[in-house]
Amino acid sequence: MNKALFSFEFFPPQTPEGTEKLTATRKRLALLKPAFFSVTFGAGGSTQDRTFDIVRQIQDDGHNAAPHLSCVGSTRERIRAILNNYKEMGISRIVALRGDLPSGMASIGEFQYANELVSFIRAETGAHFHIEVAAYPEFHPQAKSPRDDMLNFKRKMNAGADSAITQYFYNADAYFRFAEEIRKLGITAPIVPGIMPILRFSQLARFSDACGAEIPRWMRKTMEGFGDDVDSVQAFGLDVVTQLCEKLLAGGAPGLHFYTLNQAEPSIEIWKRLGLPR
Repeated sequence: MNKALFSFEFFPPQTPEGTEKLTATRKRLALLKPAFFSVTFGAGGSTQDRTFDIVRQIQDDGHNAAPHLSCVGSTRERIRAILNNYKEMGISRIVALRGDLPSGMASIGEFQYANELVSFIRAETGAHFHIEVAAYPEFHPQAKSPRDDMLNFKRKMNAGADSAITQYFYNADAYFRFAEEIRKLGITAPIVPGIMPILRFSQLARFSDACGAEIPRWMRKTMEGFGDDVDSVQAFGLDVVTQLCEKLLAGGAPGLHFYTLNQAEPSIEIWKRLGLPR
């Protein structure tokens, strides 16, 4: 069995204070020796410069960075320039996404779907980049049907993706069913579960409503019952997410990708509870 792969995701801060906090977070998480740190990239390149800055810092510190690359609202020329920049920086891993069209931006750009971006990266750079794509165990909120979503995912993999990271979820059975269904489609690449630690219920509910991730009713009602008691929400969240991770790893998931929200402690605590190497 291959060694499990663990990684952490950051978003580019908007303030000097946020950047300072992220640097501290990154240094703490680096002690766990993850396979890579991914860095989000606003659709239409809205965080491009800040993404470059964080990626460069990660690489300069001797760690592997995997920048996100969203193609909606962009052009082939612009994506080509970004890829060349990343090659010069020594980046060898890309998370290739369609992204959402930013508010006020009229044109979808020269790429409509993520599989087109994956094909373009392969055509431009050959095998230089390990390409990650997104997977949706509970199905993409804009998918016409589960079958369509599966076929869209297959197109991304057939275009040249190496592996996938899922949207976060709290129902392990959704992940295992998704993994089983894509195997039936002939896809054998690793599908790494995305893990979202629970910090605040209102924040999680907002994220989930926007991206289509389901919060099981029993979880939602339990957290609603805590009201403004953030400590109880976080303690409950640690228990639930740790149990989820245990089930995923025991069931053969190839690793875990933590959506850190630029905070170290929740992921570190889950790491400890799982007994992962430190």
